[in-house]
Amino acid sequence: MASPGMIFAFCLTIFVMGVAYLIQDVMFRVQQGRKMGRRIDRLAGNLSAEEDMLLDPAAGFDLIPEEQKKGLFASFVPDMPSFAKYVEQAAVPYTANQIILGVAGLGILGFLAPQLLRFPYALAMSVTFAILLGSIPLLYVWWMRRGRLKKFEGQLGEALELVARALRAGHSLASGMNVVQTEMPTPISKEFGRVFEEQNLGIPIEQALRNLSDRIPNLDLKFFVTAVCIQRQTGGDLAEILDKIGYIIRERFKIMGMVQALTGEGRLSGVVLIAMPFALLILMMQISPGYVDDLWVHPMGRQMSLGAIISMIVGAWWINKIVNIKI
Repeated sequence: MASPGMIFAFCLTIFVMGVAYLIQDVMFRVQQGRKMGRRIDRLAGNLSAEEDMLLDPAAGFDLIPEEQKKGLFASFVPDMPSFAKYVEQAAVPYTANQIILGVAGLGILGFLAPQLLRFPYALAMSVTFAILLGSIPLLYVWWMRRGRLKKFEGQLGEALELVARALRAGHSLASGMNVVQTEMPTPISKEFGRVFEEQNLGIPIEQALRNLSDRIPNLDLKFFVTAVCIQRQTGGDLAEILDKIGYIIRERFKIMGMVQALTGEGRLSGVVLIAMPFALLILMMQISPGYVDDLWVHPMGRQMSLGAIISMIVGAWWINKIVNIKI
């Protein structure tokens, strides 16, 4: 086992690296903000191109898009497009590389903390704490993404009806998207506003809607995008189509509310049955630490513990399949 001095030196190194990363990230953001401010001044006529080049010689040769630039520590983390899209769907103020670095840092901290604090069963506690702390950034992204997509799903029906009313008033489909951007809250206003901006930049409205469908994994949204693409090719009353899609979304939400109410007891029972063994184990370890040692010291105890964990996983999966009814 590593000596306390080595563990302290390792923790100090991790701490210094974290502080250096924060300082570098702040300096990077400040530098990019100054560059953007100078460019805005130049576009507004407040700063000439020669002055901009004098203040920032690389401004005229900036061929790397802003979203592809990385900081010092983030450049060592490999790119993962699928996880990056997952983080984008969560709309968190962090990049995928920063999330991965957070997972690694918290995992190392969780592994070393029980050994520094001299907890009993240090190795088992270190692995447990490493998994628990390392999963916090991932759970945060998952929670934010789940809430954002659920909120988007709840706003979609009203947004489609708003676009349909705009079409009946004589507006174009792009103008209807702009109405949603100005009249509705986030996240749907941001996503529809992005479609409107892409269309203004010359991207066909069909492609902009496909990009929206790629960003937001929602079945009702795919119906809307498909209906618009077909209508643009064959013609028809798009306002009536959007009204029908909005009506279907509202009715489906009513049924989903009824299902949630009827399955609430089953979901609560699943949570209690899964949490109770762990709560009792922690309680027994505090009351009588030697009483539960046989669960991981004796071979039969380890087999019983493994069987209990597998049974709990199967039971949780089965309860989840029962209460999650697809509509």
